[in-house]
Amino acid sequence: MTENVSRRTFLKISGIGAAAGAVGPLTHAEAATPAAPDTSRTLLPYPRRTVGSVGKMAVNQAVPFSYPDAASPCAAIKMGTPVPGGVGPDKDIVAYSTQCTHMGCPVTYDQATRTFKCPCHFSMFDAEKSGQMICGQATENLPRVQLAYDAQTGSISAVGVEGLIYGRQANIL
Repeated sequence: MTENVSRRTFLKISGIGAAAGAVGPLTHAEAATPAAPDTSRTLLPYPRRTVGSVGKMAVNQAVPFSYPDAASPCAAIKMGTPVPGGVGPDKDIVAYSTQCTHMGCPVTYDQATRTFKCPCHFSMFDAEKSGQMICGQATENLPRVQLAYDAQTGSISAVGVEGLIYGRQANIL
């Protein structure tokens, strides 16, 4: 007795058969082989770079610097009151990339509102709340520069970046 198989059914059956043949059963040796390490998540070491001295930083004044390289403008601010992620004896010093996360325009620190403002498309970022985007075209917070405080010398150093600097595939080039 001959059975007619539609073209659609034939393609389904042959596709399933081909997929099963490609995967095939695992041999004992393949099952025992450990998986290769995931290199897609490699973390590159950030340089440690001195940003300034606690004693020389004025409250609510942006201190410009570049981090992790010369092509990455940033600003450190002594807020005057403890803030999330703040370092220093009063936990009030924070730093951010000064490139807007929308299109990379240079943001400036506004002392009156304690925010970073983008003149290109009017995005605003809260310096007291981890660079959180407040309004505007940006959809990401400002990348926050991780800081370290040395109590013996009073120095503040940049040691890493949280978030991706605008226009990069990785923060370390």
